[in-house]
Amino acid sequence: MINYKQIIPAVLLFACQANAQVTIQLQLTNPTKMERTDAPVVVNLSEYNDVRSAMVTIDGVEQPCQLDDLDQDGRFDELAFVTDFTKKQKKDAIVTLFNNGEPRQYAPRTYAEMVMRNSKVKEKNKHDIYISSITVDKETANSNSYNILHHHGVAFESELIALRIYLDQRQTLDLYGKFHEGLELKETQFYTSDEQKQQGYGDDVLWVGNTFGLGAMRGWDGTAPTLLSDYQRRTQRILATGPVRTIVEVKDDGWRVTPTALPVNMTIRYTLYGGHRDIDVDVTFNRNVPDLQFSTGIINVKNSEEFSDKDGLRACWGTDWPATDTLKWKRETVGLAIYMPAKYRVKEMEANTDNYAYVVKADGNKIHYSLSYTSDNEDFGYHSAKTWFDFVKLWRKQLEAPIEVIRKS
Repeated sequence: MINYKQIIPAVLLFACQANAQVTIQLQLTNPTKMERTDAPVVVNLSEYNDVRSAMVTIDGVEQPCQLDDLDQDGRFDELAFVTDFTKKQKKDAIVTLFNNGEPRQYAPRTYAEMVMRNSKVKEKNKHDIYISSITVDKETANSNSYNILHHHGVAFESELIALRIYLDQRQTLDLYGKFHEGLELKETQFYTSDEQKQQGYGDDVLWVGNTFGLGAMRGWDGTAPTLLSDYQRRTQRILATGPVRTIVEVKDDGWRVTPTALPVNMTIRYTLYGGHRDIDVDVTFNRNVPDLQFSTGIINVKNSEEFSDKDGLRACWGTDWPATDTLKWKRETVGLAIYMPAKYRVKEMEANTDNYAYVVKADGNKIHYSLSYTSDNEDFGYHSAKTWFDFVKLWRKQLEAPIEVIRKS
């Protein structure tokens, strides 16, 4: 396992100042009375044409940062870093951008992978053909896409959680539970061996079937959720993976949400930061879709206890088998949560045997919501419905009050 606390020593500050292209001074403010750990800060770089490397310092101490090219045009679009705050704390950060060199290296706190299968190689971890993107057409996807990739779709993680997204009409987020903090997917690839289990690695902790799992985006036919079955092409790709955050995308081109609807292209971007167990979900359509409704939510884990504040925050705590093989697997207890802001909510549906669901709509051509989960296996997490529900209430408050960033120069 890779522990995020094993930080690579920073290069001395003065060694890079001579090659600085521009320096940006930021004032960062925690607007809440809550302490914040690994609070994300993102700097838009659209006005800078030739950024090759960057450095962030707070009080003279270098902070791990990450440069991301999100539109894949060869230029960095954003710089991201995380930092801790006490209650109502203000901090001054200095961002130095360089027009030469390579992005600085730091200990990884996130990871993402897509692995092609090689059926001729049987030894575990020897069939690895790593890719960063895959596109399948409807005929291929409906017949075989679930088995094209080693763990059935893109997988990504922070030190706290790990997930995979099925490359099929469900596009469900399936969950991996860890016992200890650290990065594990490179070693286990979501299928933990008996030897790795004895060493303390985690494993799959949720059976999802055709449910939402954790927050899958689906259609809505007026009475029930619908799968993403009528489309032209489906793409999964890794946009970023590094010391600060990982970003993965799922795109469905030519999706007919209902049989009579005009086709629409939908892109779903999932962002996970180091030190976080929550995921930002940004859905973008290629046009405004005022006539369409969608659905999402969380699985009703068997015999789960539900929490809802009736204002966009919904969670559950429950225990079930993560697979049909009850001899190989043990029952797993998980806590799940979704936060859907008011401007996207149409209604909260009554719980059924499958899901705790929302009917949602786009604001223009966008939907944004957030997801989180915990596994009772964790030695660092939550172990009762009460503690989990207490956490998600605080989580909502933090989502609604992000770190304030003021550019001073």
